[in-house]
Amino acid sequence: MTKDPKDAVPPALHEARTEPDAHGQAALLLAESILHALVETETLTAQGALSVIETTCEVKVEVAHLAGESNGRMEESLALLQAIAASFAVDAEFRPLTPPG
Repeated sequence: MTKDPKDAVPPALHEARTEPDAHGQAALLLAESILHALVETETLTAQGALSVIETTCEVKVEVAHLAGESNGRMEESLALLQAIAASFAVDAEFRPLTPPG
């Protein structure tokens, strides 16, 4: 019995799947760092950062469905975004509100 060549996964692709994508990691860390910097400089509130992350989650679901992305991959992305949101939720809860200027 011969295998269909379309079923074969080239080694390079298989290896790439065993580690997180370097570009994606860098982009996610940069975006999270920017949000934290904006909150630290009081340009954005922690609640505002949470709103941005919530919108990002909504867009991720929409884009994933339109692109035919697997639910598993979409859930992985949402879990990363939820982990970032958790750090801002703590900040939003404990950060004193600064009266307007």
